[in-house]
Amino acid sequence: MRSKSQSMLLQGARDGAPFVLVVVPFALLFGVVATEAGLNVAEVMGMSVLVIAGASQFAALQQMVADAPIVMILATSLAVNLRMAMYSASLTPYLGAAPLWQRALAAYMMVDQSYMLGVTKFESVPELGVAERMRYYFGTLILIAPSWYVASLVGALVGKTIPPEFALDFAMPITFLAMIAPMLRTLAHVAAAATSVIVALALAGLPYGTGLLIAAIGAMIVGASTEVVLERRRA
Repeated sequence: MRSKSQSMLLQGARDGAPFVLVVVPFALLFGVVATEAGLNVAEVMGMSVLVIAGASQFAALQQMVADAPIVMILATSLAVNLRMAMYSASLTPYLGAAPLWQRALAAYMMVDQSYMLGVTKFESVPELGVAERMRYYFGTLILIAPSWYVASLVGALVGKTIPPEFALDFAMPITFLAMIAPMLRTLAHVAAAATSVIVALALAGLPYGTGLLIAAIGAMIVGASTEVVLERRRA
């Protein structure tokens, strides 16, 4: 049993390894942008370690640069990270029976990559026990989490010396495209994704990124409504 659990940890690390290629430039970019916005190294690292959510960090940073009210900064960050609540709900059937400290650590370390890899694994191998699932989940983060911390620090320390030709900003869209595309498996998923894109683009001119908040809420409503309609038709 011990050997199998260790094997799950290694499997998670192996499956998560390719994402380091996009996590590193993503984190480097955050370190660069944050220092250019006026944050010092301690503030950059405090945000990266406490929040550990790249998209939310960038959203908050953009609001700070625009001198948005604190309420708007918090609301925008919350809207961007609302997907984590949905991630948690979908992982509860697989990890809900784990000890409290493990669930708390899993919640803190939850990122898009760990969720996507975890839920895919748990759905494809339903016979796994809770301990094995937890080891796989934490295994996906063995390389990703340290890469995020270290690259954020490097970006904050030497960001201004990184040539602009490196175009680090490519990492953000590529990361989300690589994760989201394989997960659009139902009509509800596609409807929610399409709604978020259309509404966000249509409302891009609104101040303080409020268009993003409206797009997130609209996408959840459309996705949930589509799921309800489909369930009724099946019944």
